[in-house]
Amino acid sequence: MQSSPKSPSRVESPYVRSLLAGGVAGTTVDLSLFPLDTLKTRLQAREGFIAAGGFRGIYRGIGSTVVGSAPGAALFFVTYDSVKRFLAQQAPQKTFTTLDGKHSTTRAQIGGWSEPLNHMAAASLGEVAACAVRVPTEVVKQRAQALQHPSSMAAFTHIIGQWRTNGFARVWMELYRGWGITIMREVPFTVIQFPLWEGMKAWRQSKTGQDKVSATEGAVFGSFAGAVAAGITTPLDVLKTRMMLSTEKQSLAPLLTSILRESGPRAFFAGIGPRVFWISAGGAIFLGSYQWAINTMGGEAQ
Repeated sequence: MQSSPKSPSRVESPYVRSLLAGGVAGTTVDLSLFPLDTLKTRLQAREGFIAAGGFRGIYRGIGSTVVGSAPGAALFFVTYDSVKRFLAQQAPQKTFTTLDGKHSTTRAQIGGWSEPLNHMAAASLGEVAACAVRVPTEVVKQRAQALQHPSSMAAFTHIIGQWRTNGFARVWMELYRGWGITIMREVPFTVIQFPLWEGMKAWRQSKTGQDKVSATEGAVFGSFAGAVAAGITTPLDVLKTRMMLSTEKQSLAPLLTSILRESGPRAFFAGIGPRVFWISAGGAIFLGSYQWAINTMGGEAQ
């Protein structure tokens, strides 16, 4: 029996699919929603929204986003999809047949809590990998957004310039300021977002009998999952922003106490509106464009 010709756009390697689709998704979402990210950062700044820039220069800091978005998202999805595939391979396999009865596919049959736990583990490891790129990018971007420096390049040059007087260790500490709190924010976020997204996709696949969802469906599910995760993790996002904007080393406990003393508990939900809206829209763009890229290059990255 002669096999059907391969689509010109099909990419055989699942690792390359994840890498390319992640890069497309990260760049698309970060550039399209950058102004909302700037407003959220300024709402969370210690000096207040107006003093941090208000509505002025909302594209300030975009240079670091252009440089860091694609590699950060690519690292996340390569790790996430690789770990997810590995864990799925450990489960028993079952063959599913589509509604028209003409096609079948073999997938891991994972029951109970195993599948969402696998997604949580894969997403957590993906975030740790992505933060190697994301944290320095965020530090530079947010300092430009809060008008501490006129541009991303100026913020980056200022940090690198500390090497002459304070050594490489100081530069490293500045670039990775807020690493711990970023991990503390991103891991809970993805532990909520990705099992929700994958669960909704699996539900849809069970209804249609297809082995993948459309880009539009992926976008709708991504929007809902992102909104839920964003609202729950806003306090961690506030702590991360305050720590990254600080020009001195900050420990978590004193920072937490300082915010409570100066602004009260409501400060931990500063910017929740823009954050939920931004990440809901971002989830649609990010996971929708990722799903589109994966489908275009050859189907689900399983």
